[in-house]
Amino acid sequence: MDTVELVRSAARAIRTNKTRSALTTLGIIIGVAAVILLVSIGNGLQAFVTEEFESLGSNVLLISPGKVSFSGGPPRNVEAKFDFSDVRQMGDLGDPIVKVSGMISKGATMKYRSKTYFGNLAGVGEEYLEFGNVEIEAGKFFSRSMLERSQMVGVIGHKVYEELFGGVGNPVGREIDVTGSKVEVIGKLKEKGGGLGGNSDENSFVLMPVTTAMKVTGIKKPAAVMVRIRDADSAAAASRKIKNYFYRKNLTDDDFTILEPKELLESITSFLGVVTGALSGIAAISLVVGGIGIANIMLVSVTERTREIGLRKALGATNRDILLQFLIESILLSVVGGGVGIGIGWGISAILRQFIETAVTAGSVMMAFGVSAGVGIVSGLAPAVRASRLDPIEALRYE
Repeated sequence: MDTVELVRSAARAIRTNKTRSALTTLGIIIGVAAVILLVSIGNGLQAFVTEEFESLGSNVLLISPGKVSFSGGPPRNVEAKFDFSDVRQMGDLGDPIVKVSGMISKGATMKYRSKTYFGNLAGVGEEYLEFGNVEIEAGKFFSRSMLERSQMVGVIGHKVYEELFGGVGNPVGREIDVTGSKVEVIGKLKEKGGGLGGNSDENSFVLMPVTTAMKVTGIKKPAAVMVRIRDADSAAAASRKIKNYFYRKNLTDDDFTILEPKELLESITSFLGVVTGALSGIAAISLVVGGIGIANIMLVSVTERTREIGLRKALGATNRDILLQFLIESILLSVVGGGVGIGIGWGISAILRQFIETAVTAGSVMMAFGVSAGVGIVSGLAPAVRASRLDPIEALRYE
């Protein structure tokens, strides 16, 4: 028997038992779909994080209070041992440091008439637009004089605009309640994509002058400091200047962490890669279960078709022909199940893309397809060998 005839024979056998074949491939379908979906979510998350850090720029350093270590567990939320006077003095350290901006942040309840939304209050400097990668869509950003006078003004994100104003009309000039304080809206930020539900942090922010936010929240220490430097090559020199400044203030390495976006991005993407791999491994268990199901059904099929095998051998079919026929059946079941699983996983990923960032790559599709074919070969090998070794005389006598 030639290969084409073997494939046709295997396909006919599968079509003869449509329901059983469909149930047999179910484990493969679920496993492949789960792997495609989880890998697409992981890839999308990595792409989003990369985009956010690249938009921040390679010439920006981030200073975080306390010791931040991605290898030793999640960063701890600690109060800074430096204040905003230190932020101002770091701005005077000179080349390669160009500008320094500190900020505070806190969850806040915002109200407008009967609408309420829990978002984030961020106190920032007037130079935040240069660091935060945000754009003003309506109104204006607050000025230096507003910051010095601690004016009760704010710039709202797109999510705040939707929740409090229904996404209708111009919010500029209206007054909202932020944690019990009346704040005049002087501007609205342009919507930013990414994040859960298509909303990144800035969409849920109300940005206020840092001096005003300190009065409203009672927070006196910065939660983070952004340092713009001359260029990416001067990061090491800028870090040394900042460290020497903190050392002169009797701070230790446990009291602050200087992060370069490139290093931080590498740490986060490495962590996300491990998480994605672990989740994919868990999903791949379904493929193992599916492979066991195929092996079981193929063994049953060998028993049911014993007389057919005997007849084929009597008519001249070799052990190799019989082995290949059953092995091809197993591979077809796995490949068809893998194809359906890829389609389902791709479809669900496309639906989820409306809410979170996802990305189906050619590599994940090829991996899933290859694994499904491999499962077919492994799970079908034992039944195929058993079928090929049947004695034709005994097979023809089988009842």
